[in-house]
Amino acid sequence: MSENTAAAASSPYEVEECRGVLRVYSDGSIVRSSQPSFPVPVHDDGSVLWKDVLFDSQHDLRLRLYKPASSSSGKLPIFYYIHGGGFCIGSRTWPNCQNYCFRLASELRAVVVSPDYRLAPENRLPAAIEDGYKAVKWLQAQAAAENPDAWLTEVADFGRVFISGDSAGGNIAHHLAVRLGSADLAPAAVRGYVLLAPFFGGTVRTKSEAEGPKDAFLNLDLIDRFWRLSIPIGDTADNPLVNPFGPRSPSLEPVDFRPMLVVVGGSDLLKDRAEDYAKRMKGMGKKIEYVEFEGQQHGFFTIDPNSHPSNKLMLIINRFILENSIESLLQI
Repeated sequence: MSENTAAAASSPYEVEECRGVLRVYSDGSIVRSSQPSFPVPVHDDGSVLWKDVLFDSQHDLRLRLYKPASSSSGKLPIFYYIHGGGFCIGSRTWPNCQNYCFRLASELRAVVVSPDYRLAPENRLPAAIEDGYKAVKWLQAQAAAENPDAWLTEVADFGRVFISGDSAGGNIAHHLAVRLGSADLAPAAVRGYVLLAPFFGGTVRTKSEAEGPKDAFLNLDLIDRFWRLSIPIGDTADNPLVNPFGPRSPSLEPVDFRPMLVVVGGSDLLKDRAEDYAKRMKGMGKKIEYVEFEGQQHGFFTIDPNSHPSNKLMLIINRFILENSIESLLQI
């Protein structure tokens, strides 16, 4: 064997790749691109103000706050939007995330909180879930602070907090709902959760996973890749962090869940898991609303935020917030 051949044979080679921005090599090295997977233009027309805030100095994690630029006669609900990306990619700074948060703040008339979290495989689960919890505790600290950030507190109604998550973010939102339950976050209060195509898994394939098209935006190969990179090493997709109803998952029956809205596209490979989740939760007497958008793929609301289904979803979220804000508004 020549020296060149031997060198080539021993050189690290790519073993995993995610949407062109994450590459894992045979020697364990990881290369991340500074560019987003979805290089779309940012539509910042000045109608929504925003800024970044450090919420976890230990891990250098930031969140992005958004609020309508125009003044409001009353204080606004707080709406968390936790980005997706299979726990492996994504950021509050990516244009698709920013554009959706602009729209949420504008059309929901809400203060939007978009936190980052540690990504796998450098930081496998439960790191992302712990970071989501810290982002909520940051809000509680702001609500209770003697010298809070006026940019936030002058417009935010801490008694009307809603936590939403997209894909992997939806998984995080579920675990926050379990952990927080009816916990006292005073003076803040979570009124509901919105799970947008939540990223759940399991060792047994669902029909939508097994029969979904290979060219889907989120296909089975990519689903499996995300789980390989994010599940604790040596574990399976039946880990309770992945499969809320798996053989090792604790019962959710005793959990005092806040109202929940579960949304999924009818052509999303995750559809069956989202539908099963909603049915099981409803069977336990939890207040769950399930909405399926026929023919829509994974992430339809951020891929084409101005489509008819995306517009309809915004109206549904708005109605959910209003319905679950009544108790808080009556106390004012």
